[in-house]
Amino acid sequence: MKKFADVIVPLPIMGQYTYAIPEELEEKVCAGIRAIVPFGKKKYYTALITRVHEEAPEEYETKEIVETLDEKPILLKRQYDFWQWIADYYLCTLGDVYKAALPSGMKLESETLVEYNPDYEAETTLTEKEQRVLDALSHDTEQCITQLEKATGVKNLLPVINRLLEKGALYIKEELKRSYKPRTEVFIRFSESVRDENDLHQLFNALTRAPKQLAALMKYVELSGWVRPGCLLREVSRKTLLQEANVTPAIVSGLVEKHIFELYHQEVGRLAKGILHTVPLNPLSEAQQKAYNEIIQSFASKQVCLLHGVTASGKTEIYIHLIKQVLRTGKQVLYLLPEIALTTQITERLRKVFGNRLGIYHSKFPDAERVEIWQKQLSEHDYDVILGVRSSVFLPFRRLGLVIVDEEHENTYKQQDPAPRYHARNAAMVLASMSGAKTLLGTATPCIETYYNATHGKYGFVELTERHQQIQLPEIEVVDIKELTRKKRMTAQFSPLLLQKIREALEQKEQVILFQNRRGFAPMIECRTCGWVPKCKNCDVSLTYHKGLNQLACHYCGYTELVPKSCPACGGVELVSRGFGTEKVEDSIKEIFPDARVARMDLDTTRTRTAYERIIDDFEAGKTDILIGTQMVSKGLDFDRVSVVGILNADSMLNYPDFRSYERAFQLMAQVAGRAGRKNKRGLVVLQTKQPDLPLIHEVVTNDYARLFHEQIEERRLFRYPPFYRLIYVYLKHRKQEVLDQAADLMANVLRQGLGERILGPDLPPVARIQTLYIKKIMIKVEQQASISKVRTYLRQVQRMFAEDERFRSLLVYYDVDPM
Repeated sequence: MKKFADVIVPLPIMGQYTYAIPEELEEKVCAGIRAIVPFGKKKYYTALITRVHEEAPEEYETKEIVETLDEKPILLKRQYDFWQWIADYYLCTLGDVYKAALPSGMKLESETLVEYNPDYEAETTLTEKEQRVLDALSHDTEQCITQLEKATGVKNLLPVINRLLEKGALYIKEELKRSYKPRTEVFIRFSESVRDENDLHQLFNALTRAPKQLAALMKYVELSGWVRPGCLLREVSRKTLLQEANVTPAIVSGLVEKHIFELYHQEVGRLAKGILHTVPLNPLSEAQQKAYNEIIQSFASKQVCLLHGVTASGKTEIYIHLIKQVLRTGKQVLYLLPEIALTTQITERLRKVFGNRLGIYHSKFPDAERVEIWQKQLSEHDYDVILGVRSSVFLPFRRLGLVIVDEEHENTYKQQDPAPRYHARNAAMVLASMSGAKTLLGTATPCIETYYNATHGKYGFVELTERHQQIQLPEIEVVDIKELTRKKRMTAQFSPLLLQKIREALEQKEQVILFQNRRGFAPMIECRTCGWVPKCKNCDVSLTYHKGLNQLACHYCGYTELVPKSCPACGGVELVSRGFGTEKVEDSIKEIFPDARVARMDLDTTRTRTAYERIIDDFEAGKTDILIGTQMVSKGLDFDRVSVVGILNADSMLNYPDFRSYERAFQLMAQVAGRAGRKNKRGLVVLQTKQPDLPLIHEVVTNDYARLFHEQIEERRLFRYPPFYRLIYVYLKHRKQEVLDQAADLMANVLRQGLGERILGPDLPPVARIQTLYIKKIMIKVEQQASISKVRTYLRQVQRMFAEDERFRSLLVYYDVDPM
């Protein structure tokens, strides 16, 4: 009997395709492996096989699978079920999920760019085809696979490229577009000759005549923690040793020549290799122990539990104890974080306890490393704990026992573009329930829907109301900047009170965080004569001024242009900036406090993975006095010396046309405030606003989440919003406004026929044109009791109907389920 295979291709197309299996591959083909398939006229893709069967399709002639890439499945059955759930629930295709889930190096296609690795040394003999590919790349080091096929004359190159990728001879170029350059540093360690304290004492005696070398040696022992038994050895960089011991590089070189020290290069932040010494757990405080016991208790009857703990109450410590408990049973843990910036801090804490049992997974890692982690998770030596951002839910887990979603309220858990537009928190709960695992949601400011589910018995609910070591919550002082601006008492963006508090903190060698939720220098520039404002040519937004680059940039499509010398409308030369972003705050602070060491943390300064680490490490080590940032600085970062936090403009968070804007503003302000005051002192937050009498400001000052919740829940009940209704947004995009208007009106009418009063719109979104496409939005509100699966089926039918309509061939239609 002829055999066939159903496959998913990494393209946004409905359904799966069936390919014939050639006889020579019948033994190799099974569900879960990758195969090379022809698609369209001349393209080849890496497809995933989902089912092998003997039913030939009737609608079309089958093509044959060209080659298989794996001996064993790289996609587990449970993962495939999870993918199907995501595609179904979030109204996207399996191809979308496949494209998002697998690292680029595992889904080669004809257009993939590959680049020769100049450092590659062959350890085994290469085949003739592999050698031809490398020869072709040695002349032109970067080519797409179609070009290489022509250059080498080898048909069907993808399997050959795949083997060369595994050997490390090539890179996938998509990843290198990020200009990823690993940051390496020179570190110091004792050579083989220094094994114990006796060796060390002999060295001390031998170096009495070389006092500077002796000072460097003693400083190394102190910094590395070498003499403390049972402690984790800290790595010491040469740069740190030179600074701390106050010696010249020649002194350290002398110790290397005497075979006391040896130098080694290390990429900072790369996956841990070798054996790591771990430390025992810290004991839990009384309040933490009580919360821990309650969580264990709630897991006996509930799948999901919410841990609502104030900032700095030690939630991470509870997580660590829970992870330890789960690992004892032989299960795995997935620990999700909303931001890459956070993983760098928490990695240290987890690695001390779990050593090499911990794996880290996020998008700033080079592709080869992500492929490595995927393969490792399928092996017998997989990681017991995975720490990662939202994409980690796609990794293969064979024995998942617990999922922790830290800072569960964060909107960065929601993928916006491209599809699948999934919410990692909700997806993680489904993944856990499919695996028979439990989910713990942790936060100081829960999402309204989560809190509602927890207080109404759907989830377990545990509260932790006191900060660790009885540290008090910060004092929040509200400053009315409208009044101060009127009286001309503001200095740049700062009130006199904030400047006074920053000055005091700097005098006492304490640190300051300033929060402004907008990057760039100024939201816009304007001609003082005629009021002209530069707009993006692709989107309906004004361009943001970036002073450091002397350019105007669109934060929606990336379009940039140089700042004009004069106004193109009236010829006036007075172009003034309006509003302020983090870059302007940084400029002003440097002018007011020229001696302070200032750093900025926003999307512009954290383009690479190591940039996050450098900014955070410097702040933690006290090399930075003032950290200025966007919402990145609000996310659960722990710094011991921060005594003052300034929220520069609370109002900018409140004026969004969105039913979640008050909830978000509260969460952001409470989280930023939570960064102040840690080890031994009550912190201060200066909250600058033009509307000091708003109830929300009072709720932030008194940290009254319960009151915010009751106000918001009543409003949402009244206006039919979550948690009482489910939301689905329908987005329509087209290059021509008149075609879009016609399609949007027609679609709204068709949807109303099936869903009646649940349809609102079509309306214009806040930004009605992005990347040259005009946009319209239709809102669907579905009550919780209604059958959501029937609604989804109807929406798919409507989408298909529009795709088949000649008039709307180039219309883009997609759904955003549970939008943020």
